[in-house]
Amino acid sequence: MRRYSNVIAAYSIMLFLIILVGVFQSWSIALSILNYCLISAVMTIGANIQWGYAGLINFGIMGYTALGGLAVVLVSVAPVPEAWSAGGLSLIFCLLIICLITLLIKYLIKNKNIENKTFIISSVIISGIIILRFISAPAIESIESVDPAKTGFLGGLGLPVLLSWIVGGLFAAGVAFVVGKIALGLRADYLAIATLLIAEIIVSIIKHEDWLARGVKNVIGLKRPAPYEIDLQNSEWFINLVEKFNSTKLNMITSISERKDQLSQLVIDASSIYVKLCFSGLFLIVVVALLILTQRALYSPWGRKMRAIRDNEISASAMGKNVVKEHLLIFILGSAIVGLAGAMMVTNDGLFTPGSYRPMRYTFVIWVMVIVGGTGNNFGAILGGFAVWFLWVQAAPMSLFLINFFTANLPETNEIKIHLINSAPYFRFLIIGIGLLIIMRYRPQGILPEKIVKH
Repeated sequence: MRRYSNVIAAYSIMLFLIILVGVFQSWSIALSILNYCLISAVMTIGANIQWGYAGLINFGIMGYTALGGLAVVLVSVAPVPEAWSAGGLSLIFCLLIICLITLLIKYLIKNKNIENKTFIISSVIISGIIILRFISAPAIESIESVDPAKTGFLGGLGLPVLLSWIVGGLFAAGVAFVVGKIALGLRADYLAIATLLIAEIIVSIIKHEDWLARGVKNVIGLKRPAPYEIDLQNSEWFINLVEKFNSTKLNMITSISERKDQLSQLVIDASSIYVKLCFSGLFLIVVVALLILTQRALYSPWGRKMRAIRDNEISASAMGKNVVKEHLLIFILGSAIVGLAGAMMVTNDGLFTPGSYRPMRYTFVIWVMVIVGGTGNNFGAILGGFAVWFLWVQAAPMSLFLINFFTANLPETNEIKIHLINSAPYFRFLIIGIGLLIIMRYRPQGILPEKIVKH
């Protein structure tokens, strides 16, 4: 127990801060923050596996997050029959052609008896692109013209949304396998640049291919694994539960009409809290499961091997360890977890907005979470996700409170006061920057640094 005293203290403080938000703002806001903290924790677990376990710099986190979000659309949204009739079969044929071209190129690369191999491979690629363009262009145009205000895309499979979380991880893992095969041989700084650019490519494709997931038109009204507020508000059992829970407050109201209005408002507020509690329970299960698995992996022989490769690749390679293979495996695992987090985030929001994925901006927020929490420590990575997201959301309200407190004696028309109040939303960058500087100065290894346990 003493071994985890710092962890318990840090998480207790974090929980206390979230409770304060519930008391002084609203429990709905507090639960919203908690849910996004849990999603951020899943992302930081994935990033920490890659960087903390193996020393791999992956700046393509937003690309895998977007793939997880795309999985929610492709799995849970109902198919659009008119779009499939317009060009769905043509796109499936294009997919088969891509698979055939890939297999052909793989065969040509492995066959050593073929002369002019480079010319033949180039010809296959160019011919394939021309054929694909000839077949896909009319099909895509037909699909996107099917009621573009509402659909304009193929839709999905209409399956349960929780299945999309697994598919999101598989999507990210598949792309990570291809990226890893290409980029993991690069030096650390070049790997970082390559993964960042690949993430930009992934997001750009999702944004501009309307037939796939409506592009920047967004997909709204996605399924979710929790009841809808309007259904709860019309459910007799839920109304009775809220009435029983708030009986003391309601009994103080003598007017029947006022009592009915008050109960209606309480039901509305409670429905929002109930739904967010459902999401919190699901997200917490995922975080705890990942924490248990990653902790067991960290202190297993495999985890010790990964840290040995991280600390000295040359020595690990001399001991017979396949560094390239292990790097690829850890890259795939970390990316799969990030894809899972992306699916969770879209499920929580209930909509898919490709334009909100900005690799150049949010990737570094995730990295700040890992660094602040403690690289190589799973508890630290999760704590970093909680702490940085909490600051990211609450920086503006806290700044506005402090501005009003220190400028209380100034008139409302004072230009300095007006300027500070209007600038409150931007104080989050200042506060997070100052927080990061303090952490780097006094806790350079993070709030909860890595601890090597010797067995």
